[in-house]
Amino acid sequence: MSTAAFASSQQQGQQDEGNGYTANTRVAATYTPTTTQRAFSAPASSSVSSNGIVNTAKSLQGKVRYVFGVRDQSHLIFDCSSYTQYVFQLNGKPIPWGSKAQAHVGTYVPRNQLQPGDLVMFSVSTPGQINHVGIYIGNGQFINNLPHQGVVISNFNSSYWTSHYITGRRV
Repeated sequence: MSTAAFASSQQQGQQDEGNGYTANTRVAATYTPTTTQRAFSAPASSSVSSNGIVNTAKSLQGKVRYVFGVRDQSHLIFDCSSYTQYVFQLNGKPIPWGSKAQAHVGTYVPRNQLQPGDLVMFSVSTPGQINHVGIYIGNGQFINNLPHQGVVISNFNSSYWTSHYITGRRV
């Protein structure tokens, strides 16, 4: 989606639960990885690297600015997926840019088996399509980069995020 289209979609609907996104409808979708997607599986994260990912993600709070479609590491300006890409890169785990692309790395993880450091994907603008990503940090929380807020910890179990959740991945 272009920056203009994203900005336009931001003006439609109503802002929901302070997450920076707007939505006209709730999304109820399930995601089942295909055999092809499972073929790209990587070993499960160790607790050391998972802790490193969570600590790195948290360390960027208040330092990162959100701009859709931007990946500017020198100025810490990211969209949601370039933020997660940067966090994983700093921990020696390269992943692609783009929430849809990130939905194909690692191993599928059922919602009830998420662990700190796992990627969590959502549909926030086009129902049923992955277009937002964050990092699960445990205790029903995830960290993500949001429009107008930057890097924040969000309640994974809120009605908004629960209804927009698509899948989880362990890299």
